[in-house]
Amino acid sequence: MVVAVLAAVCASGPERSEAARTVSGLGPLPADRYDSTSKDYERSQRASALLVRQCMAGRGHPDYPLDPRYPTDPIVAAAVSTDYGVLDLAAARRWGYGWDPEKSLMPRPKGRRMTDAEYADLPACSAETNRRLMRGIDLQKDWPYAGQRAVEVDKAVKRDPRLRAAFEVWSRCVADQGFTRYPDPVAAYADGAWQRASNGNTLQTQRERATAVADVTCKRRHHTAELWHAVRARNQAADIAQHRDRYAAGLRALRTYRANIAAVLRQLG
Repeated sequence: MVVAVLAAVCASGPERSEAARTVSGLGPLPADRYDSTSKDYERSQRASALLVRQCMAGRGHPDYPLDPRYPTDPIVAAAVSTDYGVLDLAAARRWGYGWDPEKSLMPRPKGRRMTDAEYADLPACSAETNRRLMRGIDLQKDWPYAGQRAVEVDKAVKRDPRLRAAFEVWSRCVADQGFTRYPDPVAAYADGAWQRASNGNTLQTQRERATAVADVTCKRRHHTAELWHAVRARNQAADIAQHRDRYAAGLRALRTYRANIAAVLRQLG
């Protein structure tokens, strides 16, 4: 459930932002190999920036920076957790369901602010960049397949009787400590009582922090995240076996994307 959302459209790049699906100590999931990694994201950002800069030079902007700021700074909203909610007890004790407001979650551009004229040409260059990086990929069928299946698999995971029983145990544990009886850890994380600001951070009140501590404590006591992870792994493996050809096509698309990025970096990087 690691999410980073820019309120303004990024300069380029069709890549799916990576969620930190693999939690330390829980191991990888079967579906991880069908999705992009943090390394893919970093390389795609570099390739996108190089292609956009090349395109902008062709449109009369020869000094367009590699890492520009927008004419006005976008609002950055972020929510930080894992697919299993909050797991770090020290972080829960200090920041509740939020994070240190002094730490920037998104790197700030290092280049100058782009001009209005550059900004006007940016959409065309972004579209051209996307076409180059997605060359040879079926965007309607193969590229989104793993992500689409992930939604369906997660629905099945939530219906799993073993997980529902584990959530009930976790919920009772949290309630026994004097807190709201949430149906699952995601509901605790998303509780509107934490009053997330426009950047996604919370108020980090004493009640919020205490709830987060109880949340993590109960997960540890009853091995909630471990069971959740195991249920996800079983459901993912079954889905991959059932749709092996489609997953294989999606993996080929991902490899094509990586090859396109590598070609750009060899040429321009």
